[in-house]
Amino acid sequence: MPTVVTGVATALVLVLGATLLVVGLVRLVLVPFALVFEARRRREVPGPAGLGPTWREPPLVSVVVPAFDEAVVIDNCIRSLLRSDYPRFEVVCVDDGSRDDTYDRMRRLAEAHERVRAVRQENAGKGAALNRGIALARGEVVLLVDADGVFRPDTITRLLRGFRGPTVGAVCGNDRPVNLDHVLTRFLALVSHVGTGLMRRALDVVDCLPVVSGNVGAFRREVLERTGPLRTDTLGEDLELTWRVHGAGYRVTFAPDALVHAESPSTVRGLWRQRVRWARGLLQVSALHRRMIGNLRYGRFGAYLLYNTVAQVSGPFLQILALLALCVLVVVEGTGWLPPSWWEWILFLGIPLSLALLLLAVLLDRAPRDLRYLWTVPLWPIYSSLMTLVMMEATRLEASDAEGRWDKLERTGTVSVPGLRADDDPGSC
Repeated sequence: MPTVVTGVATALVLVLGATLLVVGLVRLVLVPFALVFEARRRREVPGPAGLGPTWREPPLVSVVVPAFDEAVVIDNCIRSLLRSDYPRFEVVCVDDGSRDDTYDRMRRLAEAHERVRAVRQENAGKGAALNRGIALARGEVVLLVDADGVFRPDTITRLLRGFRGPTVGAVCGNDRPVNLDHVLTRFLALVSHVGTGLMRRALDVVDCLPVVSGNVGAFRREVLERTGPLRTDTLGEDLELTWRVHGAGYRVTFAPDALVHAESPSTVRGLWRQRVRWARGLLQVSALHRRMIGNLRYGRFGAYLLYNTVAQVSGPFLQILALLALCVLVVVEGTGWLPPSWWEWILFLGIPLSLALLLLAVLLDRAPRDLRYLWTVPLWPIYSSLMTLVMMEATRLEASDAEGRWDKLERTGTVSVPGLRADDDPGSC
């Protein structure tokens, strides 16, 4: 019996090892594409309007801001948009039945600024609020954002440069934390560069960018008309819409200089709730569009979705099984086969490679100041373990058909980035 148990445990460990090897190799293969992205971007020449080759003149941009109980942050968001250097835009604010004074704040800003409109509806969820705003929008380009986002003056302009041709249907901007007053938010500010600074660049080049971030994403109106309204029955409305844009034959690109600063979770509980929500959204969207996964009819994007499903959905379960298998092997075989020294453990866990990718990502994002948070790196293994458990909890909630809500972070209104506070604007009302 011990031999059988040992064999099963070893097989599980080998399966996990092979899976992690494939995932790691794909990430390494993508690194050169991130560098290609940078080289290509340096060669781009702004068009006649300074917006790229697509636009002969600045198109009207409609910024849709959905909100539910966002009184703490809504002023910063709208006022940051009003400081934009882009000449033609409007701001459409949709209050989704807030219980605080979010709508009153929207209305006061709308009365003071002709670019701003504010409407209110009964609570129906974020997707419904976005659909209401899109229906009211008049722009040729629709920019979907979150109410906690704080935008730079050039964010809209740089987003429009991401429309690099007529086949580009959507452009994803770059998001960074605005509340750098906690250890956790500083850690997230550092490690998030790997996903935003590195992977988004590479996935742009291979035409496989899977999500236009819900807090800074621009869409051609004609694309939204073709794909139809956002779904109101999923927690991942931004992810689901992006997959439909790909399915309709459009490209999705990344604009790394189109920055929005938004609140990151400052507590472990907040991080857990946010990531479980994201994971549930992935599960829901994967179920809705399961025919796209691995389907070469959708080209490289279909193939990438298969890899993404293995890495993000199946991977965590394999990790848990392998951990249990390792425990069994230690009990049955002892510890003699494990790495004997700390530096061998470091190599075994792939820490040097992770640090190298992190450094490259920070440099690509031109954010060397974030390296001052390197002291938070020891939190990375804990964070990775937590993310493994997140998918298991999301699966449990989906299996039990738990209620889906806005379930957003509790806002603090903290703005740690200089020059982005509402009271930094001399024209604030």
